[in-house]
Amino acid sequence: MTDAPDDTPLDDMHKDWLEAELEETLDETFEMEFSEPMLSQEIRKIYRKAHPESLDRRTYFTNLLRLQAEMIKMQDWVEATGARICILFEGRDSAGKGGVIKRITQRLNPRVARVVALPAPNRREQSQWYFQRYVPHLPAGGEIVLFDRSWYNRAGVERVMGFASEDQVEMFFRDVPEFERMLVRNGIILLKYWFSITDAEQQLRFQVRIHDPMKQWKLSPMDLQSRVRWEQYTKAKEDMFARTNIPEAPWYIVEGNDKKRERLNCMEHILSRIPYEPVEHEKVELPERKYNPDYERKVLPDDLYVPKIY
Repeated sequence: MTDAPDDTPLDDMHKDWLEAELEETLDETFEMEFSEPMLSQEIRKIYRKAHPESLDRRTYFTNLLRLQAEMIKMQDWVEATGARICILFEGRDSAGKGGVIKRITQRLNPRVARVVALPAPNRREQSQWYFQRYVPHLPAGGEIVLFDRSWYNRAGVERVMGFASEDQVEMFFRDVPEFERMLVRNGIILLKYWFSITDAEQQLRFQVRIHDPMKQWKLSPMDLQSRVRWEQYTKAKEDMFARTNIPEAPWYIVEGNDKKRERLNCMEHILSRIPYEPVEHEKVELPERKYNPDYERKVLPDDLYVPKIY
């Protein structure tokens, strides 16, 4: 930051800096929301026709920024009180879990709010107690942990794809209610969300990913199998709800055909389930910079600098 010209009022400079910061914030938001698929005009028309009543941008951005500001207040409360929050995000492939998680964490402190997305278990982990690989990632005091898929893999993909035996699945269903009751009894705020989309919407989103070079990396052989086994996943989901929807840790279903409404509705609900309160902060004052008249800044060699291409 350069020194202020002598003839520039400090208040005007603060205003300019504030406006610049706001523009940067909005640019960051627009960049994240720039999700218009890189598709042919024909497929783009199909995509837009399938979402004729999508939430308008003004309403969406206004509420997104409001909710993100509330998330920061909730984060402050978590830090101040040492609360522990654990949120599970489950749902079909392409249901929008990742998009919701990104909007929740976009403005939060990554030292407080962290995302856990575990890969497939290795051979050693496969020999452990099933919940063992998840336990180290549970929140400590003053932390928010968001699981992008969780221990419910056993009730979904592992069961449908045959990675777990029926005996292992049955043991999971017997164990998971008590495991979650233990977490809640220990003081963890546990929230479980299932993101729901229709058969036709998943078909459309997979087609978008196939034709969009910016999203092709999201498609895996497992995703393609989820299309083939739609009904098996449906039955597995229904069984999971029936056996794991307990009063201490109920499931909440988020309708996800409209991504913008999905994000806002989920964020609103999370905030409604956490008893956060405003936290008083001490007034921050910027200290005066100390100047050493004998100090001379060294000139660094040009090859240390990144080329200014833009």
